[in-house]
Amino acid sequence: MMQVLFIDTAHPILQERLQDLNYICHSFPHYTYNDYCNCIADYDGIIIRSKIKLDKNILQKAKKLKFIGRVGAGLENIDLNYAQSQGIACLNSPEGNRDAVAEHALGMILALRNHLVRVNQEVRKGIWLRAENRGFEMKGKTIALIGYGNMGKAFAQRLSGFEMKVIAYDKYLKGYSDKYAQEASMEEVYKSADIVSFHVPLTTETKYLFNQSWIDQMQKPFYLINTARGPVVQTSDLLNAIDEAKVLGAALDVLEFEGLSFEKINAQELNPAYQRLIASEKVLLSPHIAGWTVESHLKLSSVIADKIEALKLHL
Repeated sequence: MMQVLFIDTAHPILQERLQDLNYICHSFPHYTYNDYCNCIADYDGIIIRSKIKLDKNILQKAKKLKFIGRVGAGLENIDLNYAQSQGIACLNSPEGNRDAVAEHALGMILALRNHLVRVNQEVRKGIWLRAENRGFEMKGKTIALIGYGNMGKAFAQRLSGFEMKVIAYDKYLKGYSDKYAQEASMEEVYKSADIVSFHVPLTTETKYLFNQSWIDQMQKPFYLINTARGPVVQTSDLLNAIDEAKVLGAALDVLEFEGLSFEKINAQELNPAYQRLIASEKVLLSPHIAGWTVESHLKLSSVIADKIEALKLHL
């Protein structure tokens, strides 16, 4: 019987489904990277989120490995080139949390544009300011989605009732206009966007994709949403643009300063930019929970189980 190693936790449905497929499932919660290096040769499959990096060093030891199941969307903690060169299938489950991410992004931009976090605190303190907290309507504005995969499409669908112009740029797709979004060039994004929202994976291409150069090309002040990965945004450049009123506000579910596991902030990364970020009333923050709902917890694992089951038919 084939064996699967759970490096990270997942919804119990995943282990139940794998056991129904006659996989033996093992979990060692207290293991470190070196421990996994010592045992990984025994396994045909790995389930992971973000606890460790599956780099070439560890994958070289996984002589029996047939698949890696990433319970989530991002695959940046896996050496994809090496895995694929060894015939290891790399499976992820963006279908499982795309609805959660879309709803969270929508909630963040509505809260930001209407100052909801600030006014909630003000009213509780007996402060009643109306003109000073005037918001901005979404209707008639242009929002640019950068990346039009699972997350971007789900967000576009949620925006359809706001009577906005929704444009999308995706470097790796062509002909993807649909009833929710219109395919656009980066030139159109720079020219017309009132809101920019990132829905891209973290790669060497997308690290610090949003930086001073990007900001300089925008032709009008805009809002920023990032529910993708923290390092897509260069924090210091964002803050400078906020100070200069080129960026009107930012809604960030992910931060440049997160640790590998996304479970905490890297203490050594708490530089002045981080201190400026948390002090800004024009920035709305959440702790990487956009895709972290009760429903997505189940769906992420169910999607991975479906893909492993489909893969097993071809093994």
